[in-house]
Amino acid sequence: MSPDLKARLVAQARSEGFAKCRITTPDAVPEIAGRLAEFVDAGYHGQMAWMAERMNWRGDPAALWPEARSIIMLAEPYTPETDPLEVLDRSDRGAVSVYAQGRDYHDVVKKRLKRLGRWLIEAGGGTPEIKVFVDTAPVMEKPLGQAAGLGWQGKHTNLLSRDLGNWFFLGAIFTTAALPPDAPEAQKCGSCTACLDICPTDAFPAPFQLDARRCISYLTIEHRGPVPVELRERMGNRIYGCDDCLAICPWNKFAQTGRDAKLSARPDLVAPDLETLVKLDDAGFRERFSGSPIKRIGRDRFVRNVLYAIGNSGLPRLIPAARALTDDADETVREAARWAVERLHKV
Repeated sequence: MSPDLKARLVAQARSEGFAKCRITTPDAVPEIAGRLAEFVDAGYHGQMAWMAERMNWRGDPAALWPEARSIIMLAEPYTPETDPLEVLDRSDRGAVSVYAQGRDYHDVVKKRLKRLGRWLIEAGGGTPEIKVFVDTAPVMEKPLGQAAGLGWQGKHTNLLSRDLGNWFFLGAIFTTAALPPDAPEAQKCGSCTACLDICPTDAFPAPFQLDARRCISYLTIEHRGPVPVELRERMGNRIYGCDDCLAICPWNKFAQTGRDAKLSARPDLVAPDLETLVKLDDAGFRERFSGSPIKRIGRDRFVRNVLYAIGNSGLPRLIPAARALTDDADETVREAARWAVERLHKV
């Protein structure tokens, strides 16, 4: 293996569009198994049963692929061009998480990872083997990212960086190639609690801990069925994900502009009209969100979210749009529509 392979790899990663490339080893995060067990034991994972499944793999990267000797961690910026918090004051519009306003990052980032992986195989003389992961396998990307020196896990549990802020996706390449590891990044949040203080639903039991059952990102994306009534009002007009804790982070003053146009926001998803969205049937939903990560939650869950936003809008003119779904085929949509109509009648 060429001694300058790592330097060439980092340069190639940059040419592929990644903002940062760092190396760690599968055994660099022995503490994550215990942290994962505590998270699951507390029930913080909610309906995400996959968090509890294959915990031996998720808690031990070496168990996922015993032959791997290095883990290449990469950062892909998706920094928004406007303040994501501004739409929260527009009650007739929906707030869509920045990461979901462009094409599905799983596809975009994975293709780039595969190209970089093929380059590594060729540069290594055809001997290294690789496996690539983008948020769809039992891999704890954030602790691995910190171990590799990409950044550190903030009090909001997301990874943030001195030179990227916290608007970036993570990708991982496991490889049998032995590459010199980088030093881990130290936590630099200090006494700041901005991300904890801004959370609309008090989803952080303590710094560096997240109760997903109260997190709006979880509630709008992962949670099936009706959202607890006591949390609906706090959701405001957030219809897919929530960026509050990310957007408020002061480290974002160092954020880099995203490089891939595919990840740029679609104009129709920056502040979409609630009355238009709530009328989507299944075919219309699939057509509108083709190529978007939003498509994976399905029409019914999405329209449920839109109805909660309508109920929170304070706009009686939206009552007919909500009432039209009180006999929807989906029970959860029907209940959300009745809740929205009742809320708006009280305005």
